[in-house]
Amino acid sequence: MSERVGDGTVRPGGPDGTERLARCPSAGLLLDVRDEGPADGPPVLLLHGFPQDRTSWDRLAPTLHAAGLRTLAPDQRGYSPGARPRGRGAYRLELLVEDAVAVLDAAGVERAHVLGHDWGGIVAWALAAHRPERTASLTVASVPHPRALSRSLVRSGQGLRSAYVAAFQLPRLPETALGPRLEDLLRRSGLPAAEATRYAARMRQPGALTAALDWYRAVPLSRLRTGPVDVPTTYAWGNRDPALGRRAAELTAEHVRGPYRFVELDAGHWLPETRPEQLAALVVARAGGTG
Repeated sequence: MSERVGDGTVRPGGPDGTERLARCPSAGLLLDVRDEGPADGPPVLLLHGFPQDRTSWDRLAPTLHAAGLRTLAPDQRGYSPGARPRGRGAYRLELLVEDAVAVLDAAGVERAHVLGHDWGGIVAWALAAHRPERTASLTVASVPHPRALSRSLVRSGQGLRSAYVAAFQLPRLPETALGPRLEDLLRRSGLPAAEATRYAARMRQPGALTAALDWYRAVPLSRLRTGPVDVPTTYAWGNRDPALGRRAAELTAEHVRGPYRFVELDAGHWLPETRPEQLAALVVARAGGTG
């Protein structure tokens, strides 16, 4: 059974009678959310990247739950069938941050530890910078601070690594090129087969791939600029990541004013799926105040 509570969210009752968040309203959209772990535990907001979804945390979440943490994992804007607006302007960074805050509001959470990967990492950086009162700590996997990434484009090979972002700005052509090949490309990039199959299947839903690519297309339209971060922060980077190089990873320290830890992993890009225990340990350390 499920019920609609006053704020419009849908909360199914669990076996112990505890209501858990299942869907979250945000600016007329409806985000699907997975709310798991101890209901009274410190909350962790999990923000996935492209072309992932909330299931990208499946290998990691049990470790967080065992440590007493509650997890809130939304399918973000464009990935939830009920939150797939048309037009790239609907995917501006400021709106993605508002969605993250809406999840916290719907869950009755004042402040959360935040973990983001890939595009979810960009949202997490912006959330921590602009809404520090809602961010207890920050852990970001793979993606450096946006200003560090911008600085690295000139004096390193990051410009070549990021060339696909420019290609994604084209209308329709990226969907035509990626659609039939996405699963194979994901596998060849180091993503485990099960996840590659699952994510590619979601991208075949009507409008899903266009919505996911519109996150990239909205970059020139976004008005939010991510400044320095003051909350306790851990940044984990895989030294074999083909899309994100060392220069931006090392520059990130200059954009964090709070307690900071940089962790270099012998890994590629897909840290939630391939290094879940290591990534979870970093979150648990932040949540426990030990860095």
